[in-house]
Amino acid sequence: MSTDLPTVAIFGGSFNPPHVGHQLAALWVLETQPVSELWFVPCFRHAFDKALAEFSDRLAMCRLAAAALGPRAQVSSIEEELGGASRTAVTLEALQARHPGTAFRLVIGEDILADRSKWHRWDDVERLAPPIVVGRKGCVRGESSELPIELPEVSSTAVRTRIAAGQPWDTLVPRTVAGYIRERGLYP
Repeated sequence: MSTDLPTVAIFGGSFNPPHVGHQLAALWVLETQPVSELWFVPCFRHAFDKALAEFSDRLAMCRLAAAALGPRAQVSSIEEELGGASRTAVTLEALQARHPGTAFRLVIGEDILADRSKWHRWDDVERLAPPIVVGRKGCVRGESSELPIELPEVSSTAVRTRIAAGQPWDTLVPRTVAGYIRERGLYP
C-alpha cells in the first residue's frame, strides 16, 4: 500500500482480556509493517452479543497492554463513543472522518479470513483499511498459507477458562493486566 499519508494499524477486538498474543501481534505489526502507529480498539458491545467484561475494564487492560509497546501503540475508545453493537465498517468510517489525513490498515488474525462473509460490509472494511493478516497457531491453513509469522495458540477464552477453573494463567497475559484482573476480581 503506497501512500504519503501517515498510516495507522487498527487492531480491534473484544480484548476480554488482552493477552500476550495480542501484544506479540501488535509488536510484529509495528516492527514489520509500513505503519506509524497501532491503535487497540476494544469493541463496545460485541456484534454477536457475546458476554464481555465491562468496557471500562477492557479499555483499562488494553491501555496496560499497549503501554509495554511504547508510544507508537495507543488505545482508542471510539466504539464507546459510537455506542451500540460494534461494527468495524462504521468504526473505520468514523475514524476516517475524525482523521482525514490518515490512512488506515486493519489488523486481523487469519481465522477471520474464513468468517469474513459474516462481517457487516466486509467489502467496505477492505476498502477503508486493507487488512494486515497475522497467522495464528492452530488455524487451518487456507489462502493464508504463506503468512510470514504464526503467533502462539493463546486466546482470551482460554485465559478466562483457566481463571474460573483456578488453573495457572498468569503467563498468558501481561503482568500489569494480571494485576488488574486480580485487583478487580474479573473472570471468577
